Amino acid sequence: MNSRKAAFRCGRFDFDLSRPPLIMGIVNTTPDSFSDGGRYVDLDAAMRRVDAMIADGADIIDIGGESTRPFAPPVSLDEELDRTIPLLEKLRDHGVPLSVDTYKPAVMAAALAAGADMINDIWALRQPGAIEAIRDSNCGLCVMHMHGEPESMQNRSFVDDVVAEVTNFLERRVDTLLKSGIQTERICVDPGFGFGKSVEQNYALLKHLELTRVGYPLLAGVSRKSMLRKKTGRTPQDCLSSSVTAAVIAVERGAAIVRVHDVAETRDALSILEALQAA
Repeated sequence: MNSRKAAFRCGRFDFDLSRPPLIMGIVNTTPDSFSDGGRYVDLDAAMRRVDAMIADGADIIDIGGESTRPFAPPVSLDEELDRTIPLLEKLRDHGVPLSVDTYKPAVMAAALAAGADMINDIWALRQPGAIEAIRDSNCGLCVMHMHGEPESMQNRSFVDDVVAEVTNFLERRVDTLLKSGIQTERICVDPGFGFGKSVEQNYALLKHLELTRVGYPLLAGVSRKSMLRKKTGRTPQDCLSSSVTAAVIAVERGAAIVRVHDVAETRDALSILEALQAA
């Protein structure tokens, strides 16, 4: 089993985590995301991308309207809403959970009203009003560790024990959510690969990934990230084999959800891992 917890509530959906790991497909409606920026700004193109991911076996669709790559500038509230809400409204009856990658409380509230089932927050609900925006819903929540902020995080990489730092942070944030009235089954955690960590720290996290679960389902997002590219010399668009490999390693080390660009290939690789584990 991939987590100590057997279930994860994700809005209108409940997942049994004793089954194979969940695949979260990434759809960025941004012009500047590091991997697919500009490809899905058009609503029809984004819809086609989502339909293809669902056909390939995505369990959750994660929609992002603001790039959080290193050194990315923030976008306005209105612009992020324009990039995410129309797509959510089109997808709300597609039969899969819809996650929104945002840290803005106003976007969270609007996304939930438009049909979102999950909020994936790089700030771990630390922005003023974030907890209040999601507390009374049934949405799933991803609590992520980030050192610094996107505009400057790679200039501030910390030097302490990265595994201990991430684990302690996630424990504190989960405790805050529970004390705020958030139900335990709504929470998953993410160590935040690439968010203010050096390449070496990212690999230390991957090696010891299970230690960061803190008793909750673990979401791992390593797809096409620089920790892979700096070892292989590949571009973001040419990182298929290393991304799939990293996803399999993450699942072996305790991830219950993997956030990926390449759904079909990841699904194939994880089916082989599942067969091996069942043999």
